[in-house]
Amino acid sequence: MRRWTALPVALVLVGLGSAVTPAAAATGTATVQCESGWGSLDKAGAARTDDYRSMTGIRTGTHPCFDRMVVDVPGSSPAAPVAYRIGYTDSPIGTTTDDRQIPVAGGKVLTVVIGAHTTDADWNPTYPMRTGERLPGLDFTGYPTFVEARGAGSHAGETRIGLGVRARLPYRVLQLDNRLVIDVAHTWGTTG
Repeated sequence: MRRWTALPVALVLVGLGSAVTPAAAATGTATVQCESGWGSLDKAGAARTDDYRSMTGIRTGTHPCFDRMVVDVPGSSPAAPVAYRIGYTDSPIGTTTDDRQIPVAGGKVLTVVIGAHTTDADWNPTYPMRTGERLPGLDFTGYPTFVEARGAGSHAGETRIGLGVRARLPYRVLQLDNRLVIDVAHTWGTTG
């Protein structure tokens, strides 16, 4: 009896091992093809509206071809986009309310201006950004492109962020449901 119960378990384990091994081997040898043609010139989208929009979070990630920043703006979508202006500059960047300059680490800085507040309509904070300080909860350790992100103020329906990157690199902006996505390529080439 024991031989029959042990044999099916052994066959299942051997079968699982053989199913996992080719997939693991394939990922180590695959070449990643990265998109090209994003460019590095200023980008803008949607006109400002009278709609009161609030940012509720910012998160980042790194991918084989690019580093990504996602800004959560509930209620935005491709049909109802959030306004933005994004472009390269040198550090420091100016704030939204005064002539104060905010230093941002990196070879170049993407100035990100989003048509959304960091508070709700009753002035309750929706995103804890502080002018001049690093954005909360972001750690760029191990990122090939992103270096640092600092808040540069939120005023009159616009929030400004300085995103420090390694160098002037191609980037794209995507408006998705409830979020604005900024991808900055690791290189100017077409393969990762």
